[in-house]
Amino acid sequence: MNKKIQTPLLAATTALLATLGGVGAHAADVQERTIKFGYVAPQQHPQGMGAKKFAELVAQKSGGKLNVKGFSDGQLGGEVQMISASQGGVLEMTAMSTAPLVGVVKEFALFDFPFLFENTKEADAVVDGPVGKALLDKLPARGLVGLCYWENGFRHVTNNKRAITKMEDLDGLKIRTMQNPVYVQMFGALGSNAIPMAFTELYSALETKAVDAQENPYAIIAANKFYEVQKYLTATRHAYSLYVVMAGAKFWDKLSADEKQILQASCNESRDYQRKLSREVDASLLIDLRAKGMAYNELPPAELAKIRAQLKPVVQKFSKEVGEELVNQTFAELQKLRAQK
Repeated sequence: MNKKIQTPLLAATTALLATLGGVGAHAADVQERTIKFGYVAPQQHPQGMGAKKFAELVAQKSGGKLNVKGFSDGQLGGEVQMISASQGGVLEMTAMSTAPLVGVVKEFALFDFPFLFENTKEADAVVDGPVGKALLDKLPARGLVGLCYWENGFRHVTNNKRAITKMEDLDGLKIRTMQNPVYVQMFGALGSNAIPMAFTELYSALETKAVDAQENPYAIIAANKFYEVQKYLTATRHAYSLYVVMAGAKFWDKLSADEKQILQASCNESRDYQRKLSREVDASLLIDLRAKGMAYNELPPAELAKIRAQLKPVVQKFSKEVGEELVNQTFAELQKLRAQK
């Protein structure tokens, strides 16, 4: 072959493989598909931005054949409904908090343990390592396929009654929690009246004062305009919340190896983008929430220590349900990370 012809041909082939995201020479095994992707946050939230990035990457890597169509703001239902829809083959993909997944795979309760992670570096190391993989590996038997973890962030309490400056200020608060037994018992142990409720019902419940309080990361509070119906914001950092990006197993099993690889690679790339974005906006969101009238405070270290001590029985109880081996593995990994400081 003439070298003058060979060089541009080689360049074109290389460019094509790059476009397909390195899925290999058999990338032609990609069909035209529309993939519905449901999530509960608004489009401008880091979850929504992650979904947008994921869709862009999938389109790029598939040469435009795979079209991921995002449905934000719980358009396709709450998280529990979307789990069922994904298992039934009605919904192709979703991203949701680990908390509702506890009803499907009980071991996901591990990531709901109060004060499990001290910082995002610890969280990344654990969820992207053997512990996080072990939990994802349990999903296919329940009709779901976990691809990667995105970030929701550290959770904080807002309420309409009073500033929370000590543990006793949580007593008697009607607080909405996720539909998850760890969260219900966590706030119950602190004296609050924990009310599990679908996220899609939360704003209305706060507005009508059916509940006094809720707990979420800053990005959720800001994107859903909870500052309109909540006065007090306390930086509790009582839990670090994750999203699991999942496909329904019935949908996944129809895909070719190349299509699966495109979705997996796109999830990994969008994960890095989404986490970076989430962390970059966190500080500015707090400034914005205060500017919108929320009264902000931090808990003194002594009060946080009292809360941690009060919640130890909750951790001990759910450690048995999650499995001592997995819990011990997690804490051993955390100890190793903390020893490196």
